[in-house]
Amino acid sequence: MLFPTLSFALFFLIVFAAHRATIAHARAHKVLLLVASYWFYGAWDWRFCFLLLMSSLINYGAGVALRSTDDTRRRKLVLALGIAANLAILGFFKYYGFFVESLDAALHVLGWQRDLLFLDLILPVGISFFTFQGISYVVDTYRGKLHVAPGLVDVLLYISFFPQLVAGPIVRAAHFLPQLTRPPAVATQTTFGLTLIVWGLFKKVVVATHLAENVVDPVFFDPLGFGTWDVLIATYAYAVQIYCDFSAYSDIAIGVAALLGFQFPRNFDQPYRAASLRDFWRRWHISLSSWLRDYLYIPLGGGRNGAVKTYRNLFITMLLGGLWHGASWQFIAWGAMHGAGLAVERAVRNMTGGLFRSWPAVLRIVLVFHFVCAAWVLFRAETFELATDMFAQLRDTSLEPVMLTPFVLTLTAFGLAMHAFPATVLGAVERRVARLPVWLQGAVFGLAVIVVDALGIDGVAPFIYFQF
Repeated sequence: MLFPTLSFALFFLIVFAAHRATIAHARAHKVLLLVASYWFYGAWDWRFCFLLLMSSLINYGAGVALRSTDDTRRRKLVLALGIAANLAILGFFKYYGFFVESLDAALHVLGWQRDLLFLDLILPVGISFFTFQGISYVVDTYRGKLHVAPGLVDVLLYISFFPQLVAGPIVRAAHFLPQLTRPPAVATQTTFGLTLIVWGLFKKVVVATHLAENVVDPVFFDPLGFGTWDVLIATYAYAVQIYCDFSAYSDIAIGVAALLGFQFPRNFDQPYRAASLRDFWRRWHISLSSWLRDYLYIPLGGGRNGAVKTYRNLFITMLLGGLWHGASWQFIAWGAMHGAGLAVERAVRNMTGGLFRSWPAVLRIVLVFHFVCAAWVLFRAETFELATDMFAQLRDTSLEPVMLTPFVLTLTAFGLAMHAFPATVLGAVERRVARLPVWLQGAVFGLAVIVVDALGIDGVAPFIYFQF
């Protein structure tokens, strides 16, 4: 992690205290949060603060240029240059090495070996997230969704705001920037924020980490050493792990932002209860899937130009969504699998007139879940060979299960059962805690954190999405 847990707690306590002291002074308050955000990012590698600043200044400049002219051609040119600049930064740091290695391998196969320029680049943490936020700012400005021109400090803070800087959710400029023009509503969000933080810590420290240590990492490292039942439970466990890990970060980010008086959009909505792939992507990583829909799928033409082009647009969107996750052919294959699945699902729905929707909901949920799990194997496996081994070992019933312990089964079942809980459960807990005196609320949350820490293990791994 960027910060060990205790270090982050101390960092946030200092920021929170300063936040409360400056809350009545809007400009000082924004500068405080901006400095805190750069301090947070610089704790990983201070040199990349300059990259973050450069990205922010490029986007701010594009916004100024867009608002300074009504000429349609100039505005389109500025929009194109702004998007291109963001993608160039992302492409250089994230995909240059992948492109050169892939090109070198292709030339080697063709017998056209060349001396190519290999660079050992460090991938800046969170670059995929703050780049997409930068594009959101430029496009929202172009579309006229920002009714008040934000100042430089506002834009710098929007792109660098530390709760969601390194792993989302991807907050739209049109959602975040207007919040800087009104006083933060801290008092009404404190219990909500703390509830989400504790729930996120539980999902990460207890569920995700134990499943990773006890079954997912060993099986995916050497699938050939395990048989049908171990590979199957590892696949299910990874589905739970990645959900609990990533939704935990989102919960904590939303909770921390709430303590500072900001509202972030919900990023997960019980995705494994989805009865179609389309529904899954409305529930999983909502900020990314809606971003891809609004800034890529719809501009490509969406579903407006006939069935074939709709299927093409779905496939391209998910293919690029897979590439966004990482410079790896496994991620591309994962995106292609979801893109093809969405296209086939839409084609079947069009041809059968909704026959698929007439199937029992439980059957549809089971089918969608297993498709998603099969795709997760590609997402998690380090190589295609390991992914192939995982699928092959599903047929190997000769090996006795060693990972199928009551503990692993219980955690996996609990992680899946979360998707059957009423969506109002967490809100009900929050409302009950909110009725308690402030001192007792503090004691409850403090005790909850102690219990979560006691149930965890030493050396909790960084959040999975830090690498993206």
